[in-house]
Amino acid sequence: MAPVTLLLLFLSGLKKCCLIEKPRRSALNQLTRTLLRNYSSGVRPVSNWTTPTIVYIDFILQAVLDVDGQNQKVTTSIWYRQIWNDEFLVWDPEAFDGINEISLSSDAIWVPDIIISEFVDVGRSPELPYIYVNASGTIKNYKPIQVVSACHLEMYAFPFDKQNCTLTFRSWLHTVNEVDLVLWRSSEEIATDKRTFMNDGEWELISIPSRYEQLYMENKEYAQIQFNVVIRRRPLLYVVSLLIPSIFLMVVDVISFYLPPNSGMRITFKSSILLGYTVFRVNMSDELPATATKTPLISIFFAVCMVLLVLSLAKSILVVKLLHHNDETMKEMSVSACLLDKFGSSSQSVLESSFTSVKTLDDVDQCGGYDFDFSPEEEEEISFHRARDSCPMLEKVLQEIISLKYYLYQEDEAGNMKSEWLGLCYKVDKILFRLYLFILGIYTSTLVFLWIAWSSP
Repeated sequence: MAPVTLLLLFLSGLKKCCLIEKPRRSALNQLTRTLLRNYSSGVRPVSNWTTPTIVYIDFILQAVLDVDGQNQKVTTSIWYRQIWNDEFLVWDPEAFDGINEISLSSDAIWVPDIIISEFVDVGRSPELPYIYVNASGTIKNYKPIQVVSACHLEMYAFPFDKQNCTLTFRSWLHTVNEVDLVLWRSSEEIATDKRTFMNDGEWELISIPSRYEQLYMENKEYAQIQFNVVIRRRPLLYVVSLLIPSIFLMVVDVISFYLPPNSGMRITFKSSILLGYTVFRVNMSDELPATATKTPLISIFFAVCMVLLVLSLAKSILVVKLLHHNDETMKEMSVSACLLDKFGSSSQSVLESSFTSVKTLDDVDQCGGYDFDFSPEEEEEISFHRARDSCPMLEKVLQEIISLKYYLYQEDEAGNMKSEWLGLCYKVDKILFRLYLFILGIYTSTLVFLWIAWSSP
């Protein structure tokens, strides 16, 4: 029996040496398995069901990514923190190698159903599947969120506008008796916290006021915390690219009024300004915000500037038309004078019928020479009897001289009339120019007042 016993002992020892010893489970693994062994993630983690779960909320704005005025949406990047206490996730750190905090999967434990009421679209937020739990049962859920939320955007004062967008955090199903919300930091600290905000973009963060409310709906009360993100647009880019070029074109249009109205350069110059402004508006149309209900003030500014340029061109066309009308009258008078001169030298009857007021011959010398006074104020008939008897050629010369004198007199009268008409047109042009400046001044003052009123706090 002794050899058999020794053999069995030898084989058992050999077996123990050949077996691989299993590794001991780590304290972290044991703690996790212990906490989640009988844990139910669908049950609110309180021992007394009448005790509400207090969820602390913290909010930090990182950046304003997009403001869509046409669709009334705002895209923001925020750092969001939820902190609450789980009565079923408590342990003694001494029993687990001094472990005081661990990370657990967010799908394995109860997480409050806190949502943003204005949430309209899924942003590009990173997936963070883990949350921190400490030995006292305090759970910290820290995560960055890209929020696409609905916001009532007022684009009327663009680019001097301010926006106030609301982000409301509340439980979707739990009433205030089940889940209550509390600010993790004071409202004053949250309102003035701009440390992480990207302040080099188009939008400037003014403040983030917050308040706690209870929403009464369907005979139940729900706790909610509302954060108002107040931002202001930096207008420098739009002033340089939109307003200043438009103002320069309007100033050039005003200066063009100093061009003489009787020269054709004024209308050509104003037409070029109007064409250039039209091209400028087409190129800058993508820079303007698109709204469905209310026209922005800057769009009204561009439209009125276009109307003023058209009005300026129409005024210049009116003045040139008046001058052109005077030129046509002068041309008709000149043609009449030429026809009168032509037919006046062919026959005496035509001459006598054409002239209604001429001077009588006063002094006649012995050789048939005469001294004439062709003053147009006196009206007497000319007698050529003595001239016809003395020298036949003298009568023809006399007729030519009288025709020439009358033609020159008519030309002088036409020149005086043209000068008076030109002076009248200049006065009309000056009056219309002052009226244009008056309208432009009222429009500019009204526009500046409206922009200041809408952009002031």
